Amino acid sequence: MARRSILLGVAFLIAAFGTTLVVLYVQGIEARATAGQDLVEVLVATDTIDVGESVSDAQDAGKLEKTQVLRDDLVDGALVSTASIEGEVALGTVYPGQQILAAQFGDVADASTLEIPEGTMAISVELSDPARVAGFVEPGSDVVIFASADPEIYKRDGTTRKLSPYTGLLLPKVEVIGVGTTSVTSRTTTDEDGQQTTEEVPRTILTIAVTQEQAEKVIYAARNGDLSFALRTDDTDATEDDGVTATDVLPGAFGARS
Repeated sequence: MARRSILLGVAFLIAAFGTTLVVLYVQGIEARATAGQDLVEVLVATDTIDVGESVSDAQDAGKLEKTQVLRDDLVDGALVSTASIEGEVALGTVYPGQQILAAQFGDVADASTLEIPEGTMAISVELSDPARVAGFVEPGSDVVIFASADPEIYKRDGTTRKLSPYTGLLLPKVEVIGVGTTSVTSRTTTDEDGQQTTEEVPRTILTIAVTQEQAEKVIYAARNGDLSFALRTDDTDATEDDGVTATDVLPGAFGARS
């Protein structure tokens, strides 16, 4: 009888130990599954903060507020208050939804000084939101520049010949050193039925560091067509090619390019 009681006791202990291990295992799985999913507080911009705008002015205008984001979505160095940037101004444009970083703000003198890399010059171009990667281009960003145009060939006899609309690589790597204020312009388009539609298009001035040869290309392309920026990394592959025309996009409709 005593032996049976001992065996039952041992069995109970083994069962309890096994249950504990299962519970701990399940808790470990849940902990790994929810890692980084907890909410943390962070300071974000609710409206555009322009270059040179002070932290206090942005606060008074209701452009800063605390919100909660997933820990996985928290940007390194994001602030939870303005205590460390009191008295400073925005060094670059801060867009709605961006988490606030100390590096985005500094002294008034820093905001008015444009640092131009040695051996380059600064030029500015005006781009729409889609053409500047919807606001993700910031000072210090490296971009690829594409040009789109409806080119014409001017002949010696004074006549011209239109070529197919064209988009191609203009410059494989350029550094953005400044992002200016955003303005809104009106654009009117006419459909096949002659109906006109007017829309408001936000446009932003971006300043880039280029050599003389690069500056000539960018200025010419901006005056005679449209520019588009693409964010790049060190691993981005941007190489010169023949570009793209309508015959490349719709070869079945136009036939092969001659």
